[in-house]
Amino acid sequence: MAGKANTMPVISKLYCSSSQVVLAVRRRPHVVNGGGFVVTDCSQMVVFRVDGCGVLGTKGELVLRDGNGDALLLIRRKGGMVEALSIHKKWKGYSFDYEGSQKLVFTLKEPARSCLSKNNAIRISTEPKSNSKQCEYEINGYFPDRKCSIIDSTGNLVAQVGVKKEVEELMASKDVYQVVVKPGIDQAFVFGVIAVLDYIYGESTRC
Repeated sequence: MAGKANTMPVISKLYCSSSQVVLAVRRRPHVVNGGGFVVTDCSQMVVFRVDGCGVLGTKGELVLRDGNGDALLLIRRKGGMVEALSIHKKWKGYSFDYEGSQKLVFTLKEPARSCLSKNNAIRISTEPKSNSKQCEYEINGYFPDRKCSIIDSTGNLVAQVGVKKEVEELMASKDVYQVVVKPGIDQAFVFGVIAVLDYIYGESTRC
């Protein structure tokens, strides 16, 4: 009998499941909330939405919402002179508390634009909660190919991005793909990271 999965909440334990979860992602056109994508479960229920920057939005800013449309994460690319002088651009994800205040929960380090190759790792660190320590993650594979994974610092698989063979055969584009999230992993955190990957590689969330 399998042991109980260790819950690793970054946003909230509400988004951690005791079993593996397979979720589907469908890209939206830019005319809908600045583009972005919708995440659904096996029953076609909307679990998350990501709003891109779009025409009316802010460049370098994304919002992850739950199925009801409530904001869970505000994700911003660090700007200003510091970014201009830095080799690595940074993205910061902020969660909202019950009073609406923002709290930093993760930082993603983007390689230099000239280094966005299949072999250049993207790294993410989470801010430690009480009685816990900072966790480090890395992207393996290449997101535009829909063949990549998020792994932790010990090499354990956290989430896997892929395309079903039957879907791949029917569609030349990568507008529909699936994400497998391992037990105990915060799904909201995973899709916050995927939202940034989508933007970095100039896809549905990009202006």
